[in-house]
Amino acid sequence: MQRTMLKSKLHRVSVTHSELNYEGSCAIDEVLLEAANIKEYEQIDIYNVNNGERFTTYAIRAERNSGTISVNGAAARRASPGDLLIIATYASYTVEELAEFKPQLVYVDAQNRINNTRQHIPVQTA
Repeated sequence: MQRTMLKSKLHRVSVTHSELNYEGSCAIDEVLLEAANIKEYEQIDIYNVNNGERFTTYAIRAERNSGTISVNGAAARRASPGDLLIIATYASYTVEELAEFKPQLVYVDAQNRINNTRQHIPVQTA
């Protein structure tokens, strides 16, 4: 059996750009991609904290240390500069892999600079 679990999360990043006339995707500062273990062209789910919109697109690399979070193409209608987003990726894991499973969580400040990263350690219940 496999389970689909949260692999990584960028928590409450701020949209810096919204480009309607672009092919699509979400440009993310390369430092944030690396910290969250998100690969360029990987599918991402985006949850807009400001308006409740939820949508799926893919990640592309933005300039390192730029703080860029640019929502592009049709998705630009669902997020505006200044909106707070949660960007998540998911992966399928076997039962054996779940024994060591820990999602990568990245928290940022108002300028999308990392202020905390951690691997979530699930609470064990008796």
